[in-house]
Amino acid sequence: MKQSAGILLYRKNNRITEYFLVHPGGPFFVKKDAGWWSIPKGEIEPGEAALQAAIREFEEETGYQPHGTFIPLQPIVQKGGKQVMCWATEGDLDPEKIISNTFEIEWPPHSGKRKQFPEIDRAGWFDADNAKKKINPQQAAFIEELLKTRR
Repeated sequence: MKQSAGILLYRKNNRITEYFLVHPGGPFFVKKDAGWWSIPKGEIEPGEAALQAAIREFEEETGYQPHGTFIPLQPIVQKGGKQVMCWATEGDLDPEKIISNTFEIEWPPHSGKRKQFPEIDRAGWFDADNAKKKINPQQAAFIEELLKTRR
């Protein structure tokens, strides 16, 4: 089973807890919104500790290194069968200033042309209700669990 690890960053904004989510970059996701956002996450390298992978992936996708107390959340399995491990931590960053790594694919398909795209094309802070609408449906469990533990 493939495994990914990620970070659910949250912050208090007045009395509302907000959650930081990212939108996948590239041509396949341009017009997709609700249900397509995610926690910043990625695959765990061989021999790498899952939490270290989560921190590395967060930094690769946003340019921000999360720090502080990492709260382990229950892993989930996404529709494709990939297990996602997640840690929550409090933090703050400006979504307008994220710096994402890039990937290259042939685009348009069968054109022979290669084009680079950011792994993450946008990011944002959302309250619990909006975050649960935006996020991949299986990952909504991370928000639910954090809501229960942080009351």
